[in-house]
Amino acid sequence: MSLERQKKDEIIGAFKTHDSDSGSPEVQIALLSERIKYLTEHFKVHKKDHHSRRGLLKMVGRRRKLLDYLKGKDKGRYQKIIEQLGIRK
Repeated sequence: MSLERQKKDEIIGAFKTHDSDSGSPEVQIALLSERIKYLTEHFKVHKKDHHSRRGLLKMVGRRRKLLDYLKGKDKGRYQKIIEQLGIRK
């Protein structure tokens, strides 16, 4: 599953750090979070889809690594992104 182009552009526009930004950690984390939300809903219906579940776990791990990287680089940016996405308590 990939995000629709329009949805992806909206997410990039909301989280980009400068005009031509499409690969900053904030953008990558936001895109992964959107895909994780979609797959979470998918698994509520398709409980036995274990192949996609493995992909979900890999995405969660990748997002975790990006969050750890951002936390080490700049705590302010880290706090901002987790507040915007609502992924930490």
